[in-house]
Amino acid sequence: MGVCGTLLLDAWGYLLEKAGIADRPNWARVGRWVSHLGTRVFHDDIGDAPPHRHELAIGWAFHYAVGLAFGLIFALLVGPAWFAQPTFPVLWLYALVTIAGGWFLLQPGMGLGWALGRTPRPWKGRALGLIGHTVFGVGMYLPVVLV
Repeated sequence: MGVCGTLLLDAWGYLLEKAGIADRPNWARVGRWVSHLGTRVFHDDIGDAPPHRHELAIGWAFHYAVGLAFGLIFALLVGPAWFAQPTFPVLWLYALVTIAGGWFLLQPGMGLGWALGRTPRPWKGRALGLIGHTVFGVGMYLPVVLV
């Protein structure tokens, strides 16, 4: 579920990039942040932190691990009854709530501010994030109703 949501989110990001709407995430920077978690969570600019070998692979692995974890947590929260009669609004609300991890841990940790507050266009990033997490929710929902 979570992996399917992450795959659809990545496809969405690719389309946004091709349309000139948004750049795709820099997973190497995320990998650098993850590699420094043992010593420091919040950075003024993760780009100033020493690089880590394989940070791109670490970033991608982290991205999919988080998607997988979000799917498992949702399954545990809703239980088998939801899977017997799945409804999208429940999953959509959950998918929107998952943005909190990015807004209040990852982004400030990388020096981008709370909910992208230190970026040139924070509201564009926030809107795209909410749309992206909706796409993530659709990607989690589809395998449940199609299988």
